[in-house]
Amino acid sequence: MSMMADMMKTMPMPSMTGMDMDMTVMQGCMEACSAAAMAATMCADADSGENMGRCASMCMNTADVATATMRMMMRTGGYDMKVMSSMMTACMAMGEACAAECESHAEMSEHCRICASACRAMVEACSKMMSGMKG
Repeated sequence: MSMMADMMKTMPMPSMTGMDMDMTVMQGCMEACSAAAMAATMCADADSGENMGRCASMCMNTADVATATMRMMMRTGGYDMKVMSSMMTACMAMGEACAAECESHAEMSEHCRICASACRAMVEACSKMMSGMKG
């Protein structure tokens, strides 16, 4: 069992009334956001050495949005359905944009291929989580 799963079991969830899902879906989304943030941070660093400014900027923005979204999911006491839905939408939009940018360099840059894959996985995990959110 992961530390995150253990920790989630100890957290009070009364304010999560807008959620209708197994907490493993939320855990998967947090892990995908974390993985995308790490991949995007490393890709941005590599991009900066390869004169790929736009890609580096997209990756840095993706890392920031993914990290903020993940951190909000960890704070169950302050959960607000409308705000979380907006954050998830922004995270998916940024993930899609970053993946598209990185995919355009994937044939020449392995780090871009990996980052694009991590971003796509994050978008999929966020979409799965959003499907369990009540409007």
